[in-house]
Amino acid sequence: MSDMTTAPVASVSPVTEAEGPGVRYALWFQGCPLRCPGCCNPEYLPFTGGTPRSIESILAEIGQSREQNKIEGITLLGGEPFAHAEPASMIAAGTQALGLSVMVFSGFTLEHLRESPDPHVRRLLHNTDILVDGPYVREQPDTTRRWIGSTNQRIHFLTDRYRADDPSWAKPNTLEIRVRGKEILVNGFPAADAKGLWKGWKRKK
Repeated sequence: MSDMTTAPVASVSPVTEAEGPGVRYALWFQGCPLRCPGCCNPEYLPFTGGTPRSIESILAEIGQSREQNKIEGITLLGGEPFAHAEPASMIAAGTQALGLSVMVFSGFTLEHLRESPDPHVRRLLHNTDILVDGPYVREQPDTTRRWIGSTNQRIHFLTDRYRADDPSWAKPNTLEIRVRGKEILVNGFPAADAKGLWKGWKRKK
């Protein structure tokens, strides 16, 4: 692994229960080529901004969170993780080498990703346990599946690590609110009666 390999990181939550099964480490990439109307993370769309971080430092932080917070895996969001397939695939592979699971949210469909000639895309898929795919459609809000934004999006279990009949998937969406310095950070997806709060939303006080 090259010391020069970096990932454009928009935000990190070292411990969360709102971005996938169990306790997880969540990382949002900076930059997305899609422009879904009503995107819940519009500040993460530009490919400028974010913080370049080495893969080594990210994996070290994941390992630390495994020890301190007893996480069972990581979740990659964005932005668009597959728009950063090389660093994302390295993070996913390194995470699985630590014995942890990998969940990825993508605006692209699984079929589209499987047709990609990019070897890093294939490597990221190979090292993903759960993929949530499809663009966010604000006219089709999903109020029954946890962690899912709109009804067109699908959940793919790419390994045997998790099962579709897991009862945790039937629970309602949740929000987490944190104060970090001069910022208030909210992650997760609001329930139907919590309009105005968005997944990954961030506001400075």
